[in-house]
Amino acid sequence: MTLKKVFSLLFLLITATSFAFAATNAPEIIVNNSQKLLKLDKGLAIFVDKSAKLPFSSIGSQKFEITTDKVPNLGITDATIWVKFNIRNQSDDEKLFLMVEQPAIDKINLYYLNKAGAWNTISLGEYKKYSERVIDNPNYIFPLDIPTGTSAQFYISVSSKDQIQLPMLLGSEGAILDQTLIQNLLFGMYAGIIIIMIIYNLFVSLTVRDSSYIYYIIYILFVGLTQFFFEGLAFKFLWPNSTWMANYSSILVPFFSGISTLIFTKKFLQTKNYTPKLDYGLDVCIALYSIDCIIGMSGNFAVAIDLLQLTALSASLYVLFVANAVRKKGYRPAVFFLIGYSIFLGSIVIFVLRNFNVIPYNGFTSYILEIASVIQITLLSFALADKINFFRTENEQAQRQALAVSKENERLIREQNAELEIQVNRRTEELQNSNSTLNLTLRDLKEAQSQLVDAEKMAGLGQLTAGIAHEINNPINFVTSNIKPLELDINDLYDVIQQYEDIDPDKDILEQIASVNKFKKQIDLDFIKTEINSLLSGIGEGAKRTAEIIRSLKNFSRLDESDTKPVDLNEGLESTMVLLRSTVPHYVKIIKDLKPLSLVECLPGKINQVFMNLMTNAIQAIKVKPNSGEEEFLYISTWEEDNQVKISIKDTGPGMTEEIKQKIFEPFFTTKEVGEGTGLGLSIVFSIIEKHKGHIDVVTKVNYGTEFIITLPVNNR
Repeated sequence: MTLKKVFSLLFLLITATSFAFAATNAPEIIVNNSQKLLKLDKGLAIFVDKSAKLPFSSIGSQKFEITTDKVPNLGITDATIWVKFNIRNQSDDEKLFLMVEQPAIDKINLYYLNKAGAWNTISLGEYKKYSERVIDNPNYIFPLDIPTGTSAQFYISVSSKDQIQLPMLLGSEGAILDQTLIQNLLFGMYAGIIIIMIIYNLFVSLTVRDSSYIYYIIYILFVGLTQFFFEGLAFKFLWPNSTWMANYSSILVPFFSGISTLIFTKKFLQTKNYTPKLDYGLDVCIALYSIDCIIGMSGNFAVAIDLLQLTALSASLYVLFVANAVRKKGYRPAVFFLIGYSIFLGSIVIFVLRNFNVIPYNGFTSYILEIASVIQITLLSFALADKINFFRTENEQAQRQALAVSKENERLIREQNAELEIQVNRRTEELQNSNSTLNLTLRDLKEAQSQLVDAEKMAGLGQLTAGIAHEINNPINFVTSNIKPLELDINDLYDVIQQYEDIDPDKDILEQIASVNKFKKQIDLDFIKTEINSLLSGIGEGAKRTAEIIRSLKNFSRLDESDTKPVDLNEGLESTMVLLRSTVPHYVKIIKDLKPLSLVECLPGKINQVFMNLMTNAIQAIKVKPNSGEEEFLYISTWEEDNQVKISIKDTGPGMTEEIKQKIFEPFFTTKEVGEGTGLGLSIVFSIIEKHKGHIDVVTKVNYGTEFIITLPVNNR
């Protein structure tokens, strides 16, 4: 925002005229002492070529008008400005130099008559590389050959997308050199201050680790670069061979200068915290700068420069407004910011007044922007330092407040402790009484819980006993029903044997044998032998099935095993299914899919109890479901996955709602009728699986059955 042209457009709109005109015949500019620079503030005639297309050959016939302005100021225009002046040399030097102190001009040509009477041209400007200049100087310097005691006429044509202002000095080479040295010395001092400020604040930023300093360094850098550009030094030192950069720098430098100023303002004034609504306005200004830059980079220089000036003016005033608003919030560093920024804007006003010849063009007004920017960045450095002090003061104040609050809290705590001690003693006595009551209640609850668990075990045991009795009854019937026929058949065999034993050798043997054979036919001995084999086979089958039931019962209970051991869970499932076979309705089909499993470290009896409870629940769920005559299923499957054993027990019962599913493992929760269950079956299942470091998942849907999936870790020993 450190633009030399911030108020140019505003003054062009409100000023009645930028320069005045007098008579057409320009008086001669007389040079008496070439060692002293002569300001060409009189005797300049100006013609404005609005078409910007007239050739030099037709310029002499145009009507020039004498300007009375000490420094001609044509503002921002697309026209070509022609300046005509006559110089009479009465000094001792025939070699004079004309210096135009306006490095930002895009194109400037000097036309003069040579000794042969023909017009020659010297062309300078930013459209040519810096190395092509006649004299190495950021300003435009033209050599003039005017013999002593003679006069010469000159024409200058100027065209630029920036403001056209023509401060011109005339003198000897030494006088021009002295002026240049003074300018370089003054700007060198300014550049030195900028560099020192950058290094100093960089060191401070590394020390205090405050990002505001980084933004401030960027801001200072672009402030210095802006002045570097206005003095023509950027073209000389930074991009001497880039005519593109020389032309577009009048767009890019103000853009980056404005953007860096706004970003620094946001960070330094902490507008998001103090004035969040006004902070959006700064973002709008940044967006406007970006739009102006895009317009300028697309080739619309005149429009972009006007817009940049309007944006700079608006943003500058808005920044002052925001800084004042933050100051009112009590943020003390904003005071320094406000003062520094006000001084800088005041310097821009002085600079513009100088441009319009309201105040004289001199060394002070020429360097007013550099002076003001030094004051500004100095005050902002003070502001950053004060910012640290401000936050340190705030922290100290907060610490003092915290200490005062701490002391007050300590006093209140002491008073409350005394009161609490009384309350605690009273409450302790009440708690002791309550504790005695609770101990009695807890003992009663434990007894009740033990009784309920025993009841659950007895219910399971009763169910198991009934199943076992039913299962054993069938094979026993094989034995009991075959004993009597077998006894009769054996008695018949005994009778046959007895008749053989009663044969008397002294009597008729044939007659006695015939009597025995008759008896054998009478009792049908062949049938008896076949029947005896059949009866013995039935008794053997009954004994075998009884032994199988006893073995399954033993495998299920594992009463002789109280420690964990590696177990094949398929065996436990098989034993459990044998014991529950009698409880399965005739319309329920059991489908087994038991894949080979690795051994699992567990308590076999406890795991078999889990299988018993889940299978019993599945069978009861199927029984509860209304029988539609269709076949129901109980699926038992096992598999191994990711070093874990999976057991699935799935039924085609009525299923459960999500609400019931969330409660099934809670102790004493049951969906059975009163007196039909304790509600501890699944709670015991969950407890056993958890103790074995496994988990159980439930998949259920109403009218589609329920599946319990048990996951247990594999024994890796």
